[in-house]
Amino acid sequence: MENQNKFTFSRRNFIRTSALASGGLLIGFNFFTSCEDTVVPPVDISKLNFKDFNAFIKIAENGYVTIFSPNPEIGQGVKTSMPMIIAEELDVPWEHVTVEQGALDTTNFSRQVAGGSQSIRFGWDALRQTGATAKHMLINAAAAKWGVNASSCSASDGIIKNANGDKLGYGDVVNDAAQLEVPEDITLKATTDYKIIGKDVVNVDIDKIITGKPLFGLDYKVDGMLYAAVLRPPAFGQILESYDASQAKALPGVIDVITIGEKARNYLNQDSFDRSAHWSVRLSETDKVVVIGKTTWDAIKGKNALKAIWKDNSLAESTEMHDKKLNDLLNGKEFNTMRSDGNVKQAFASADKVLERVYESPFLPHNCMEPMNFFADVTNEKVHLVGPIQTPEAAAKVVASLLNRNLEDVHVDMTRMGGGFGRRLYGDFVYEVAEIADKIKQPVKLISTREDDMSLGVYRPAIKYKIAAAIKDGKISGYHLKEAAVNSNMYGLIPHFFPAGAIENYQVDTANYQSNITTGAWRAPYTNFLAFAEQSFFDELAELLETDPIQLRLDLLKNVKDGEDSNIQYSAKRMIDTIKLAAEKSNWGKTKQGVHQGFAAYYSHNTHVAEVVDITLKNGLPLVEKVTVAVDCGIVVNPTGAKNQIEGGVIDGIGHAMYGDFSFKNGKPQDVNFNTYRLIRMNETPIVNTYFVESGLPPTGLGEPGLPPAGGALANAIKAATGQLLTKQPFVKSIQKHEANLKV
Repeated sequence: MENQNKFTFSRRNFIRTSALASGGLLIGFNFFTSCEDTVVPPVDISKLNFKDFNAFIKIAENGYVTIFSPNPEIGQGVKTSMPMIIAEELDVPWEHVTVEQGALDTTNFSRQVAGGSQSIRFGWDALRQTGATAKHMLINAAAAKWGVNASSCSASDGIIKNANGDKLGYGDVVNDAAQLEVPEDITLKATTDYKIIGKDVVNVDIDKIITGKPLFGLDYKVDGMLYAAVLRPPAFGQILESYDASQAKALPGVIDVITIGEKARNYLNQDSFDRSAHWSVRLSETDKVVVIGKTTWDAIKGKNALKAIWKDNSLAESTEMHDKKLNDLLNGKEFNTMRSDGNVKQAFASADKVLERVYESPFLPHNCMEPMNFFADVTNEKVHLVGPIQTPEAAAKVVASLLNRNLEDVHVDMTRMGGGFGRRLYGDFVYEVAEIADKIKQPVKLISTREDDMSLGVYRPAIKYKIAAAIKDGKISGYHLKEAAVNSNMYGLIPHFFPAGAIENYQVDTANYQSNITTGAWRAPYTNFLAFAEQSFFDELAELLETDPIQLRLDLLKNVKDGEDSNIQYSAKRMIDTIKLAAEKSNWGKTKQGVHQGFAAYYSHNTHVAEVVDITLKNGLPLVEKVTVAVDCGIVVNPTGAKNQIEGGVIDGIGHAMYGDFSFKNGKPQDVNFNTYRLIRMNETPIVNTYFVESGLPPTGLGEPGLPPAGGALANAIKAATGQLLTKQPFVKSIQKHEANLKV
């Protein structure tokens, strides 16, 4: 527990390190209680005179506070939870707080990124410092006004008091406080004194979301804005040879038809271009045809009327080819060893038994509910960009380079995103609209259709895992994980996740095939499938060793010595506690007849998660009834938001494990809309009960960690119910084949 947290920093550090917040809109008016007689009407903040205090905070004379949010909001809830952290240490009532989205500002803010479930983790100390420092400065200003020592004063709920009983509101002293030196030493609250953190708070954007108010990138518009629809190659490996725009130009509402691509080629082919440094860039070198219209529909109709001829520029790849390439890699000898403990070769040579399995997953699109879109207005004075992007700073840098402009000329405003899941880490749609706006010299918004979104790329890569375990004297003596993936492999600390440290002879090898199909991060990259493969494999090992699946994990975790290996960042103790909580809350092994359970536990994005899936069989097919989830994410800032993230991750994980499938034929995606691409449906979603391990440790992320264990827990439950071993996603194909074989 933290009782006396002290920080020392300069004014410069205060501005920079406190720049990790995230925000939104007016809070304090609850849509669901607005019809109650006792509800107090919301304050009209448009009539309040707010005074700038720092890059994060504005305070009005009546004590109402505006907190600015630098981080992008993609539905992970940071627009609510991060301002809660500032408000807690600032000591203002939450109902007096308004949250506004900040623009990209690299001078006053840092890490304006939504990715890796890291916003809360990286922002925790800095956000508390921001609020606490502002409160100390307000107290110092009030003390100076009263002529008393600041140590005799205190602040609570936006009111400063002294020993004599005098009171001043924050708004009374904000101007004076903003002129003071930033204090060198501040004391943060003890967790036991929290009034806001740990309480359920409604999403600050909920009223606008429910009532359809302008909020997302698709909602953004300015007077005189035009719309752009881009015709791209229908298959990977193709480039534009020629096109006929005569029919498109003849349509009413079509303003012009242009091509783009030259600036992208120049950018990609520059001598100094380093793809590893520009990881967010997913651009092709082909020309693209762009229809400029007065409305969205005008631009789309014009695009559909274009007649283009495409020519092959590289290999037209198909799923069958990918399957063979990955199998060849798994069975080959060319690997990059990511971790090697002990002597794996010797462990397998001396084993009494060896268990080996291959697990397979397809490409997957992100399928954000809000298709890709972005606004750009390029003038001689500046480049103004507005829209949904997870990496605004990277986007600004690439656009500056594309257009040969100074970075200071590029201004980025962020809207709320209708989903991201990693897709909006890659700013190809931003770079396209920037090139379009630069060419037509008018404000324009690029609009993508669902078909555009599903066919233009940046998918989860297809991956296969081969896992082998050596068993000697009834114990696991060796473990060998091989990964074969399209384009890229597991990164960072993933090779050091469990069971690293738990098995003496342990090795992780990777290999990849370079494809012209663009791939990238997809919610919980790599672990979204790896967790299923490993957790399914461990259940098989438990069966082979004639032990309970949960007990097997607990026994292995006892071998891990926390802190001995700096690469192993999961905590065995925290994982054990999380597993035990899941087992207790799920009534593991004690369910009523006809209910079958499956278990999985996984550490990712600095958070420990354990899940138990309960299924029943209906007409011989599995029906997911309930998922019990235990989570150790440290301090839970906003329980409502935290539960939403876990529930969403579980449903996403179950849905894609069961149904997610995506294939290619001659370079062309075979699914381009939801009529053929299967997602989990409302009536298929289970009850999700989430429990958090009580903790005083700093909070970690929740946007992704709930997803990885879901597929493994589901597969293990299906195995318990039917005896069918699932090694290939989507499960539905194998289940249907299994049912057909049983009927025969």
